[in-house]
Amino acid sequence: MKAALVQEFGPPETLVTGELADPVAGPGEVLVEVAAAGVNFPDVLVVAGSYQILPERPFSPGKEIAGTVRAVGEGVDRLTVGDRVLAQIEHGGYAELVAVPEPQVVTLPDEVPFVDAAAFGLGAITAHFALVRRAGLRPGETVLVTGAGGGVGSAGVQIARALGATVIAVAQDEERAALARQQGADSVVMAGTSMRDDVLALTEGRGADVVLELVGGDVFAQSLRCTAWEGRLVVIGFASGDLPTIKAGHVLVKNLAVLGLQVSDYRDREPESVRAAIEHLLQLYVDGRLTVPVARTYPLEQAGAALEAVASGSVAGKVVLTCTPAAAAPS
Repeated sequence: MKAALVQEFGPPETLVTGELADPVAGPGEVLVEVAAAGVNFPDVLVVAGSYQILPERPFSPGKEIAGTVRAVGEGVDRLTVGDRVLAQIEHGGYAELVAVPEPQVVTLPDEVPFVDAAAFGLGAITAHFALVRRAGLRPGETVLVTGAGGGVGSAGVQIARALGATVIAVAQDEERAALARQQGADSVVMAGTSMRDDVLALTEGRGADVVLELVGGDVFAQSLRCTAWEGRLVVIGFASGDLPTIKAGHVLVKNLAVLGLQVSDYRDREPESVRAAIEHLLQLYVDGRLTVPVARTYPLEQAGAALEAVASGSVAGKVVLTCTPAAAAPS
């Protein structure tokens, strides 16, 4: 099979297109013909060799796929050949075929195109777990979403709105601000020194009940300062590359909860919880309450360029690889 391969760790352009032996569906596994694969910032870290989980080289990166079941292994009875599916995996998505443990595979409704399914997978699941599992969002609360122009941020804006929250998005520029408004943000503030004051002005001085923080650096510091009393800040990532430190005094005096989220842990520890979240998200999509801002698609052979677009921060929305063009067409 064809795959985009990491042979040596480095920048996105070090990815090469090569051949790997076709995988087979072992016991309890499903072989998926990959129609589309989402491209995410963690993939940049994987290719660079700086991610926390790294397989032996050569390997294919890619953590979210959508496609068609080609074969099922012994003991698999929930899925059959020909089913349209999506799956969350640790790596291997930038390829034409992937063998996936059955619990990590979710049946895809006919109304959801493969490209959209691959695009909203990891970002939407991350935002869902941040809001529901970690922050315990309640209807009527105010949610602040940083990095609102990316896949997780866009999903966070939409899901928070769907769950009954008022949403303030933090954008890096006007293009991302416009995208956040399109996704349903009630208000948008710009990242920068006035961010805290702008959020407090919008909330009559109270601050945000829940913060989804994806950027790090000064944005994290500002977010912590504009979190409401007894608010919950969920640490999701550090897109700026600047890992922040927490001033414990802010946490203490406002009775704050600072919560971490490593969503792949749920995939490995509680696959049934991930599947339930995905099924909820798919229903929101079918009902028209969740959309996917796919900014660009690239063929598998241009995986390096796709990854560079994500790494550079030049894309407002989601980037997707089409891995088997014939299979990537909508149903």
